[in-house]
Amino acid sequence: MPTYGKTERFKKDYADLSPEARKRFKNAVKKFVEDLRAGRPFRKGLRVKGVKGASGIFEMTWADDGRATFEFGDEGREGETHIIWRRVGAHDVFGEP
Repeated sequence: MPTYGKTERFKKDYADLSPEARKRFKNAVKKFVEDLRAGRPFRKGLRVKGVKGASGIFEMTWADDGRATFEFGDEGREGETHIIWRRVGAHDVFGEP
């Protein structure tokens, strides 16, 4: 099972999401984790890709106007991918990904 961390900014962003947005984000994370565990490319619907101008930072789409940014960190457990969630919200998260 992948491990994860959250930045303080992510925690604030997440607290500002509506209950419906939180639900959509959690559903996308479930799919994201399934793909990580299976060792396959992320499904197209998540639209995972690098953030332009921000080396090592990636974005994931979880709704029409819902984005989350993350980076890969050092393994917390041997052989397990570690994700650091950086931001979550609308397109404005790209101002400071």
